[in-house]
Amino acid sequence: MTFFYHAYGLNLESELELPELVSSKPTGGGADIQVIIGDISKNGLSEGRQIAPYIWVGPDQFWLNVPNVAHFLVSEGRHITVNPEPDIDMDSVRVFLLGSVLGALLFQRGMLVLHGNAIEVGGGCLVCVGPSGIGKSTLTAAFVERDYRVLADDVVLIDSSSMAIPGIPRIKLWQDVADRLGICTDDLPRIRPSLEKFNKPLEHAFCDKPKKVLQICKLSHHLNDRVTISPVTGVNKFNLLRANTYRRRIMAGMGLGPQHLKQCGELAAQVSMARVRRPKEGFKIDELVDALIHHSQTVG
Repeated sequence: MTFFYHAYGLNLESELELPELVSSKPTGGGADIQVIIGDISKNGLSEGRQIAPYIWVGPDQFWLNVPNVAHFLVSEGRHITVNPEPDIDMDSVRVFLLGSVLGALLFQRGMLVLHGNAIEVGGGCLVCVGPSGIGKSTLTAAFVERDYRVLADDVVLIDSSSMAIPGIPRIKLWQDVADRLGICTDDLPRIRPSLEKFNKPLEHAFCDKPKKVLQICKLSHHLNDRVTISPVTGVNKFNLLRANTYRRRIMAGMGLGPQHLKQCGELAAQVSMARVRRPKEGFKIDELVDALIHHSQTVG
């Protein structure tokens, strides 16, 4: 059976069911991305090089081995082959397929991909970036609780016109984050059977149209008890984008560094940026959301 989806402005045709994505109808001209189940070399790429213990890259190819889960091969920015391990649950396979694997494909297609979220504000969108664990998904969920719409969470695609492109209509929430926000997880699917992390569908809170990026904010924390926001200017804007590129090591390993530097420079020239610091102790999510809303109104 073949399934059809849409994500990041692209049409997908998949032999794997991908319930996290937006379903679509078959396209007469063929899909932008084809996902198939098939055999993959277990020993890397014959015409490639190893950049990490379980990652190989080659000309227009990306090979990933997730031990005890699956092997993945991404080719030419269009083809994804998946070779699951026997008896593995498909939830675990999709975690990596819709994360690093899809990210590698977007890189192959020449895209700029940031590690953050994109939230619709003031006719455009606010993009918040930062390292894992800083609270990006918590922030996304808090905005949704206030009836804001989300374009993407975790993987944000930005085109050459500084437009954020809608991605996957879900948020991934740890149980403690859901508890903090009063979100019941009883009916939410786990992203993997062994993890207390859940897929929360965005449904009506998903913004399915590209939006102009009004501001990019880098999230971090400090010992102060208040949220602070300060502008980022000059070369620091460029450095902020480079440092918060999604799976930057994969991008660089694929030899896309020069193209990426150009993309970061062009975006830095078009979009204002800020550094947002929240209290390290006692995650004051309401104060953070209030500060970001107020700040987005001043730059929008």
